[in-house]
Amino acid sequence: MNARSQTASADKKQLRKKTLDFLRSHSEKWYRTNEIASALHIKDHDRYLTFCDVIADLASQKLVRRRKRKYQHKPVGNQRVGVLNVTPHGYGFVQDKEEDEEYFIREYNMGEALDSDLVRVGIAAKSGGKDKKRECEVLEVIERRRTKVVGTFKRKGHFAFVDPDDQRIPQDVFVPQEAFNGAEDGEKVVVSIDRFEDRKASPEGRILRVIGDANDPNVRVLSLAMSMDVKADFPEEVEAEAEAIDEEIPASEIERRVDLRDELIFTIDPDDAKDFDDAIHLTELDNGHFEVGVHIADVSYYVEPGTALDDEAIERATSTYLVDRTIPMLPEKLSNKVCSLRPNEDKCAFSVILEINRHGDVVDYDIQETIIHSKKRLTYDQAQTYIDGGYPQHDVSSKIVQANRLAKTLTKKRMREGAIDFGSDEVKVILDDKGNPENIIRKERMDANRLIEEFMLLANKTVARHIGGKDANKRVADGAYKNRDEPLPFIYRIHDNPDGERIRQLSEYVKVFGYDLPITDGNVTSQDLGDLIDEVRGSAEETVITRAALRAMSKAEYNVKNIGHFGLGFGFYSHFTSPIRRYPDLVIHRLLKRYAASGKVPKKGKLQEICEHCSEQERNAEQAERESVKLKQVEYTQKHVGDTFNGVVSGVTKFGVFVELTDLLVEGLVHVREMDDDYYMYDETTYTMEGEHTGKSYRPGGECTVQVTNVDVEKRQIDLIFVDDDE
Repeated sequence: MNARSQTASADKKQLRKKTLDFLRSHSEKWYRTNEIASALHIKDHDRYLTFCDVIADLASQKLVRRRKRKYQHKPVGNQRVGVLNVTPHGYGFVQDKEEDEEYFIREYNMGEALDSDLVRVGIAAKSGGKDKKRECEVLEVIERRRTKVVGTFKRKGHFAFVDPDDQRIPQDVFVPQEAFNGAEDGEKVVVSIDRFEDRKASPEGRILRVIGDANDPNVRVLSLAMSMDVKADFPEEVEAEAEAIDEEIPASEIERRVDLRDELIFTIDPDDAKDFDDAIHLTELDNGHFEVGVHIADVSYYVEPGTALDDEAIERATSTYLVDRTIPMLPEKLSNKVCSLRPNEDKCAFSVILEINRHGDVVDYDIQETIIHSKKRLTYDQAQTYIDGGYPQHDVSSKIVQANRLAKTLTKKRMREGAIDFGSDEVKVILDDKGNPENIIRKERMDANRLIEEFMLLANKTVARHIGGKDANKRVADGAYKNRDEPLPFIYRIHDNPDGERIRQLSEYVKVFGYDLPITDGNVTSQDLGDLIDEVRGSAEETVITRAALRAMSKAEYNVKNIGHFGLGFGFYSHFTSPIRRYPDLVIHRLLKRYAASGKVPKKGKLQEICEHCSEQERNAEQAERESVKLKQVEYTQKHVGDTFNGVVSGVTKFGVFVELTDLLVEGLVHVREMDDDYYMYDETTYTMEGEHTGKSYRPGGECTVQVTNVDVEKRQIDLIFVDDDE
């Protein structure tokens, strides 16, 4: 698309909006074309002709009323505005921006809309069962939010197509030769979407960036992440601001802070970590209680609002941990050096100092800006060695053993109060120097991991209650806020109760395995759900039931309105402990400092915008992380095409049986069309695929033997067939 075409398209879109806004604000009247044009100050003849096309389009799309040569605003009626979310299967959903309702949409009803676009849709009448969503069709693309995609460049002579990596974009993007910008056949590229006016034709665009060879394992991961809106590089202005930051802390700043440099403070992190957000210390007090210090990198001291650094941080909102690299929220100068709580260096911290009795109760606490000096950097494996009794003579060993005992007390207390421990189902892919997968192992959740988790949970909970709890304003802010009735504006990490219908389905699901999940007032209590998870632990069906329970859960998110955290069983919870890699934590640090100094109270609306943006970016990052691991799992399985493995049925649908390979820790699909030894029927009441003649059946949790028949790296799909044990 050339510059003139782009300008015309933008002008047309602007005229559509102005026309709709004008008719909406004068909804009682009918207007001729020239009357609307005059009201919109359209005087140029060519622009008037464009306007005539626009008003005709609006009438044909039934967005305005037409009577002979006059036009009038059309009430919304069965029209809604929402964001289009397309699935890799082609169909999608539109989430209503005003109502808490989601509408189903078929691919052929999407018009020229693409995934993530803001659209106006027409809603069909409700039909079918009570659980069936109402259908809709796109009437207008209000805002094109999908403006570029990542994919593979495929040259076709004097033009090319880009095959998108994101399977939610089913159309190839057409690129004319003059817009190649140096791209070569088979390379991963970023391509713009400049025009898309007909679903039967391809979108048109220009190559914005060449990422690299599509066959390079590292390029595949990076392009996958970029296809999910993860930013790979920092703008020069941001890098320049980071480099200009002085690593030495001024003496005046050290003097202003609480000096904790003599405390035996240490960090415990993964062996490959470089961004050390948190450190701890533990001291036994004379009264038998423990002083626990949770020390968090004081990013807010270095990153100030309104700077390029802050603008970039809020846009990213989170660091993204891919299978082969970390894409940080802040430049490396900050994330790995200046802010990181590295050993044997003075660091600015924001600390929560807790006094805890031997029952795990917090009897007192303080929140202070501090200066610390970490004495030891430990990996989880090293800390676990101390916990297991290794190297007891080391000075930090006794502290870690003591901290572990206290952490176990905190865990038991949390479980008694309604927390749910879903355990860990994560895998780690071991890569060689070139990024090729060498092995896949299941991540082990050791006591050392739980130790850090418990202290971070406690700090987050304490900070949230500090601001939102009873009498919080009297505690944190003198002067103007002392007698305020409303809680001070804050960012909470909330987790809503599960959807009642999903819990009902989960209850029916677990009955098939002989378990009972009580339903109370149409939903489940966290205690009952936690009891179920504990009951299935160690059983053959543990994995499938735990995953089913997780799918039934609501998604945790950020919000200014506190409703508590269902999964943790906390009435107050926030994110305070990771400001290097999460933007909400950075905002919370600023709010705590502001309220402690009786600073200006921010507007809740502005904080809520930050919450919604950060929640969305978190979902994008999590998806990129999952898909990058899945990519390497598929690449690893590619070496085993034709091999046979033991597996466990992880899911059953009407189109086939999903199986997790026990040795490879990957999941593949046995399609029902490949189950040719019998005629199989899917029983949705028992989640079972059963043969009509042989009686052979497959149910989640069941063991089986399968052969890998095909692997599609681009689609990240693994095809399997069942193999009889006697073959």
